[in-house]
Formats: sequence, structure tokens, C-alpha cells
Amino acid sequence: METGIYVRVSTEEQAQEGFSVRAQEQKLKDYARIKEWSIYNIYIDEGISGKNIVERPAVKQMIEDIEKGLVKNVVVFKIDRLTRSTADLAYLIELFNSHDCAFNSLMESIDTHTASGRMFIKIIGIFAEFERENIAERVRLGFERKAKEGYSNCTFHASYGYNRSNGQKIQTINEEESKVIKEIFDMYVNQNKSLTSIARTLNIKGTPTKKNATWRPVTIKQILTNCNYIGQTRYAITDESRGFIVDGLHEPIIEKELFEQAQKLIAKNKKITQTKKPREENYYLGFLKCPDCGVRLGTHGNYYKLKRDETASYNGAYICINKDINVCTGEFKQISHKKVDKAFQKYMSEMSKLEKPEDLHIESRKEEKQKIEEILKTYNKKLQSFKNKENDVLGLYINEKIGFEEYREMKERIEQDKKATQLEIDKIDIPEEEESSINVEDIILEFNENWIKLTDREKRQFLLKFIKKIDFSLEKPRPNAHCTITIENVEFS
Repeated sequence: METGIYVRVSTEEQAQEGFSVRAQEQKLKDYARIKEWSIYNIYIDEGISGKNIVERPAVKQMIEDIEKGLVKNVVVFKIDRLTRSTADLAYLIELFNSHDCAFNSLMESIDTHTASGRMFIKIIGIFAEFERENIAERVRLGFERKAKEGYSNCTFHASYGYNRSNGQKIQTINEEESKVIKEIFDMYVNQNKSLTSIARTLNIKGTPTKKNATWRPVTIKQILTNCNYIGQTRYAITDESRGFIVDGLHEPIIEKELFEQAQKLIAKNKKITQTKKPREENYYLGFLKCPDCGVRLGTHGNYYKLKRDETASYNGAYICINKDINVCTGEFKQISHKKVDKAFQKYMSEMSKLEKPEDLHIESRKEEKQKIEEILKTYNKKLQSFKNKENDVLGLYINEKIGFEEYREMKERIEQDKKATQLEIDKIDIPEEEESSINVEDIILEFNENWIKLTDREKRQFLLKFIKKIDFSLEKPRPNAHCTITIENVEFS
């Protein structure tokens, strides 16, 4: 028989225990020679786990050769060299049988041409999966014990500001990166800078991250909340039942008092994000960009009172946030909110001179959407029932209650039903439901009449829903005069 020899090793420990690639290969060659089998190919996966077959190139190549009819017999050293998953084992047995391919395991003396061999291979697969889950549990317990003893696990890499090479138990301070850590905490606590501002400052300075990526506000927040920097070690902090923080064995980078001040500020500003929500009065925030450097404009404003007037008015403006850090060197500095609003109304009013079509009303399709969602729910229930049937059929096959041919026929019928149901689902087009009673066409055609009726919050909602961006230009009529703004284009969503 044309035989495929498959060998796999995942760790140095297995190699030391006699499961090395070379050792498996030699023993299987000798076994094939004794049986007088012709070796078609030797498939090797080195340094790869056996928990699945998806990420193993040699297994995938072997499957292709079996499907092409090039391999009629597969030999492995031990069954867990091929797979540790019961589901994958069942799939491979089905594959071998459907292509008239035998399977042999040297250590377990398994031959799938016999009923007892097929039953035994399923039992071995169940125990292999049990062992893999046991190993995963032991690894988790090892990480937990290591953290409790004060060692940093550094599962992927050491925290920014520290180094830990292979074989080194305690992480050490990286002098250059530790300076950046101290600078980040100083900017946030003492200089009152936002997460976005800190990230922008580091990017402008060309400071590299651990993986030479761009600094982002979320990265800054992760650093500010990492207790590693005060000499502590944490484990599973997202899991309340298992998570804990203990004193570590490594040296701290910053003082505990500074770290606690940062935590208080973060707790107070939980909703600080890269696109901070504007005041209701600054409803154009996010739609305007600096004409010189292209950055989205920020906001600035103050309250003032007129004589004999008890209520205070808010005077808002839009500014280039790159001016403060000397990145933008253009002439633009700021433009008042009132000027922007006036220019926007003028632009929209000119559009409103168009003739109004006969029917501009967009009817709500809420009822239609609800009907379609009910149909979808029914189809999804059918899909779930097919998946349950698949599991039931697989259970019958594994427990030897049905033969392979019957299992394959039942599985194919279920698969056809699933495909037919999925095709029906793919044909369904769910209509988008109108979220607001404001009609964009009516606003454009009768803009002045409608715009003044809206509150600042409603104007913001209108812009968020219908406007993508607003392009403007500035002009000075005289050298010392104030700028005049002209809206050049409004891009609708």
C-alpha cells in the first residue's frame, strides 16, 4: 500500500522522552519495511500542538493526498501524535474510510480495518482530549502560582518599561522605556493632559512603542492602570472570582502615590475617549478640519454676562489642537461657532432653492422589518435544529449504533438541509428603520424654517445622522481684519 507516515512533536520535553521527530520517523520506517508497505511521503509537523488540525500544514497536505487517492494507508507512532481532539479524530476516521485509506498506530497496535480497532481508536481519542484539557488546567495553575509568588508571567511580552529574556524569572527595568513611563504619568497627573494629547505628543516626538506601533489613547490608559510600575504583579484581573494583585519581585518605576493619583483621575474621567463628546452648544465638533494641517478641530469657549443680564451666554469657538504643540504652523487659529453656524445656514439655504419633488417623505418600514425578523428567527431555529441533529448522528456513530455509510448519508442530508436554509436567509434583505422623524430632504428644501426650530441637541443629532463632513475656507478682507468663513461643500452620509 502507498503509505503516508505522519510524525509530530510539540515540545522539548517530548523530544527528551523519546518522541522526537527523528525517533518517530525511524521507527515508523522500520515498521513499514517489515510490513512491506511502500512509503509515499513523510509528513512532519514540528513544534506544533495537537489540539486541532487546522493550524498544521503537514496534516492538511496529507489530507489532500488522501483525497486525491495518492495515500492508501496512514501510520503514526501514537494516536495523540495525529490529534488530541475527539471531533477531529471522528472527522479523520470518516475521511480515511470514505477514501478507502487504512490507519495504523504503532504503539497502540490499531488497525481500522477491524471493528475492534475502530472502537479502540475512538476510546483512545477521548482519553487524549481529556489529557490535553488536564495539561491546560495545569498550565493555568502554574501561571497562577507564579503570579502569587511575585513573578510577572509576561505571557506575550514584558510590559513597556521592562525587559525579560528567555530563562529570566524576574523582569528588569529598561532604562529608556522607563523614562517614557515617568513622562506619561507626569503629563497625565501633573500637567493635566488628556490620553489623546499624551499619545499625540509621543507620536510627534517619534517615541516607539514596544512593538514600534503608533501610540493610542487606549495604550496610554493601559499603562496608567498597570500596577506593574509600582512593583506589583496582577493575575486574571478581568475575572473577579480568580483575579488578584500581589507585591512583585521586580523593581518599581514610579512612586505609589503618583500611581494612586492617576487612578483617581481616571475614575473621575471614565468617559474620556479619543472623540470626546462636545458641549451641546458646539454641535459642529467632529465635522470641521483645520484648513492648514487637516486635523479635526477641537473646541474652546467661555461664559460672559452682559450688564443688567442675569443669564450668562456661552461664546464657543473651534480651534486647531496642533497649535499648542507647534505641529501646525499655518495661519488658522480659531473660528467662532456663530460664524460657522451662519455660514452653514447660508450654504443650506442656497440648496433649498431647488424645486421640491412631489414625494419626499421616507415612509417608516418598521412593520416590514418586524415581519422579516420573525422569518429570520424561524430560519435560525431550523439551522440550530440541524446542528443538534448533526451532534446526535455523530454520537450514534461514535457509540457504534450506526455504521459509517448510514452516518455519512444522514450527515449529507442534514448538510443539504442546512445549505438550503442558509440560502433562504441570504436572500432576505432587512430594511433600515428610520431613527428620527427629521427628513433630510425637507430640511434641505426648507432649511431656515426648520433649523431654527431645533434645539442644540437636535441640531447635533441631525448632523450626526445626515452629515459626513463640512469643508470650509477662510478669507481676510484686510490684513488686520477678522476672518470670514465660507462653506465650500457639505458631504451627506
